[in-house]
Amino acid sequence: MPAAPVQFAYWVPNVSGGLVTSKIEQRTDWSYDYNRELAVLAENNGFDYALSQVRYMASYGAEYQHESTSFSLALLLATQRLKVIAAVHPGLWHPGVLAKLGATADHLSEGRFAVNVVSGWFKGEFTALGEPWLEHDERYRRSEEFITALRKIWTEDHAELAGDFYRLRDFSLKPKPLNTAERPHPEIFQGGNSTAARAMAGRVSDWYFSNGKDFDGVVEQLTDVRKSAAEVGRTPPKFGLNGFLIARDTEAEARDTLREIVAKADSEAVEGFGAAVKQAGQSTSDKKGMWQDSSFEDLVQYNDGFRTGLIGTPEQVAERIVAYKKLGVDLLLLGFLHYHEEVEYFGKRVLPLVRELEAQLPGNESVPAHA
Repeated sequence: MPAAPVQFAYWVPNVSGGLVTSKIEQRTDWSYDYNRELAVLAENNGFDYALSQVRYMASYGAEYQHESTSFSLALLLATQRLKVIAAVHPGLWHPGVLAKLGATADHLSEGRFAVNVVSGWFKGEFTALGEPWLEHDERYRRSEEFITALRKIWTEDHAELAGDFYRLRDFSLKPKPLNTAERPHPEIFQGGNSTAARAMAGRVSDWYFSNGKDFDGVVEQLTDVRKSAAEVGRTPPKFGLNGFLIARDTEAEARDTLREIVAKADSEAVEGFGAAVKQAGQSTSDKKGMWQDSSFEDLVQYNDGFRTGLIGTPEQVAERIVAYKKLGVDLLLLGFLHYHEEVEYFGKRVLPLVRELEAQLPGNESVPAHA
C-alpha cells in the first residue's frame, strides 16, 4: 500500500510581529482580513492544516494577539477544506469547557476543528493572571490529564475522572463532536521536545509537534515517542515538524534572505525570549527540553524553524522535505516571511516537486505524481 503523502500546515500569523523576531520587512499581518485571505490561499495551495498560535499578553516582539480558539473558528467558517488547530493552555482552560467549545466548532465546520495542547513556557502570563506556575514535568502531567479528560468527554457518556488536576463526575456532553471516517473526535496535537513531552505524546496524543530539528534530531525524537507508545500498546502519534521555509529562485537569494533576517534581529526581544524559554528545559532533571541548545540565530525564529533547513531553491527544499518524510515525518508545520506571496509560491513551485519525488519512493511508483 502506498505511503500517505506528507501533509502541510502553516503557522497562523494571529499575533503581531510575524514569524521571525526581526526588524526585516515582513509583508505579513495579524489582522483577520489578512488571515481570512491567507486561509483560502493556503487551502488552494496544498495546505491541510493551519495552527492558530496563542499568547495572552504582549511579549517578545508579539505586542498584539488574537485569541486562538475564536480566531480558529473564524478561519474555519471562511474556508471549505482547511483543518484549523487551536492552541490552548491547560491551567487557563478547563477540559470540559474546551470540549464544549470544540464540539460546537466541529459541527459548525463539518469536522475540521482540532486542538493543540500547549503545556506552557511563558511564566509571566500565568503569574500576571494570578495562576500558579507549575514545575516543568508537572505541567506535562497536567497536560496529559487534560487530554485524557478531553478524550473521555468527547467519546463517552457519563465520563468519570479522578485526577490530580481535573475531576469529572458523571459528565455527559451533547452533542458530541463529529465521528468521521478520518477521526473519531477532533484531532489532539501536542508540542514539546523534553523527555516528559515525548513520553506523554506516546501515551495520549494523536499528533506530536517538534520544534525545528535536523535529521538526527528527528530520528531521536521519533524513537523516543514510538517507544513510549509501544510501552502502553498504542499506535504511535503522527509526527509534525516545525520549519521556516525560504524558497527562492536561486540558493543565493534564499541564503541572503536568511542572513538579512538574522542581521536585523530584534536583539532585545530575542534575548528576552531566550531567557524566558530556556528555564523550561533547565528545570527538567535531564536538562533535555525545548530551546536548550538553541543559538541566538535559532531563536530569531522562535520555534527553531531555521534548523530544519528548508532554505534554497524549490528543488532543494522539496528534496529535503521528502528526506524528512522518509525518516517518518508526517507533516511539516511551516512559517514564512511574506505569507501571501510565499504560500502561493510554495503551492506552485515546491509542492509539485514534493509530489513527484514522493511518487518515486518504493511502493509509490504506480501512484500518479499529482495524487
